Amino acid sequence: MSMAPRDTPPDEDLYRGVWKELQRAAHDRHHEWRTPVMSTVNAQGVPQARTVVLREVNTVTNELTFYTDSRSPKVAELQAAPRTALVFWSKRLSWQLRVCARVRVDTTGPLLDAAWLRVSQSPAAADYLSATAPGSPLRQPNNAPNPQHHMAILIAQVDVLDWLELARTGHRRALLTPDCVQWCVP
Repeated sequence: MSMAPRDTPPDEDLYRGVWKELQRAAHDRHHEWRTPVMSTVNAQGVPQARTVVLREVNTVTNELTFYTDSRSPKVAELQAAPRTALVFWSKRLSWQLRVCARVRVDTTGPLLDAAWLRVSQSPAAADYLSATAPGSPLRQPNNAPNPQHHMAILIAQVDVLDWLELARTGHRRALLTPDCVQWCVP
């Protein structure tokens, strides 16, 4: 078992600190963790990666929430294989965070209704009212809005946080779960 380097915060503080940064990122548009890269696997088994926007963080249930168009390829990919890896990078912190999670896709229900109520009052509503699906070829510049939204919520249930700190004095790495902090070779 690897030991934590000297002058390392107690394990509980590290775990809470990572979740605190995730919470900040969900509310601070300028936080570098606001836009992580989410990976999925398509029907042909080819990895797919794209930037998503972190919308909500629940530290009680260890869930991260993202919004998307229900017609986007990632929705079908996550419905077929509901696992993802997310990568967050912060230059300010010199922290990389890789997150392994199980994903639930909500296309109906009270959570979606509440999220749509908030989004529908903003310019972002247009993202979910397009008559055509994301990635569709543009046929006409007049893409009239659809009266029905296509918003979906992705709720990522975090299994493991893989935290890496890059520092001139030595890199540090730990696998974090609610029950354990395992220090690892960077």
